[in-house]
Amino acid sequence: MNYAFKNMKTICTAGVFSMLAMVANAQSGENLLSNGGFESTDGKVKKLGGIESANGWASPTGVRADVFTPSKVVEINTPENLYGKEAAKEGSNYAGIVAYSFGDKVPRSYLMTRFDTPLKKGMKYCVEFHVSLAEASKYASNNIGANISKKPFGTETKTAIIDQTHIVHYNNKVFNATYNWEKVCGVYEAEGGEKYITIGNFSMNDKMKYESNKKPKDMKVTQVVAAYYYIDDISVRLINQNDQCDCMLTESSEEYSTTIFQKSIALNEKMTSNQKIEAQQIFFAFGKTALTPIAEESLELILAEMKANSAMKLEIKGFCNPEENKVAEEKPVYADMDSRRVNMVMNYLIDNGIAESRLIASPQGDSTPSEEIMADDDDDLKMAKSRRIEFKVR
Repeated sequence: MNYAFKNMKTICTAGVFSMLAMVANAQSGENLLSNGGFESTDGKVKKLGGIESANGWASPTGVRADVFTPSKVVEINTPENLYGKEAAKEGSNYAGIVAYSFGDKVPRSYLMTRFDTPLKKGMKYCVEFHVSLAEASKYASNNIGANISKKPFGTETKTAIIDQTHIVHYNNKVFNATYNWEKVCGVYEAEGGEKYITIGNFSMNDKMKYESNKKPKDMKVTQVVAAYYYIDDISVRLINQNDQCDCMLTESSEEYSTTIFQKSIALNEKMTSNQKIEAQQIFFAFGKTALTPIAEESLELILAEMKANSAMKLEIKGFCNPEENKVAEEKPVYADMDSRRVNMVMNYLIDNGIAESRLIASPQGDSTPSEEIMADDDDDLKMAKSRRIEFKVR
């Protein structure tokens, strides 16, 4: 369904670009969005809900989307802000929307802008944008996509827009990854005359998949009862027979490894308390600090042993792998993964009754290879075995 757009002020800049672009035919491969990375702003972004500060962009409902930018206002800063921590996919700015909340307790928000030139009938366009789940999100969801229309949506009510989703991830996955950008990509064949793209969730709640999301303990953010996503690097490109829109290659070409190694730990009654603890190891996905259920089982064992011996102190050794450090040179959000993993484990133990004075933080970087690495392991497994926590009783 279409709404009458009530506020054209926020897209005036895009309209100017549109008139200029119509002088010449759109060239294959050119992005038809002038501000797909939200880098161009009309003055400084001052607060949340500031989507109208991004030139050409608006929110078509009564709930305004957010723009994040390097700022002294901590709520809207990058890379760290009210909802979590993420480096921009490109440039330094990105936007943020609510895609889902249980029972619609938190209203959805959307992003909308106008193409530089209307789409041409029968022509095909490669549409791409990138999403990252904010750490403050209580939920993660699927059905995040793009609607392409001839007329703009527009209402001041705080309502969900239920309409066709023209572009969605090829397997419509639940986007549950933080500290990573994931691509949503698809090919759109134009009816002719389409002028607007709107990004968000256009589906009824009963047509969705969602998951509960556990906030990382090392993140000092207040959890919101919603699936909140950062959005960046949006493009719409005319393609011809020789061009490609490699949406099916997204998982292998753009995402980092999600492999989490798990060591098989054999305990017996002859082992001392110290030996049982030092046999435990915890492993992580690339750029992640989240604890798996198996990791929590190891920590529960350690908790029990430490509570039984109040004099025991524990050194927590954290490791990253070389690839994480390499990526961190350009994306600081991946820096210090060894320290952040140590902090995650320490916070878990402290939250469950262990005094901080009994814990020794020991970040180790990537200099010491894991003893679990075997000669015939492939590179992905070797890296996965390196992303770990080890324990030493003191």
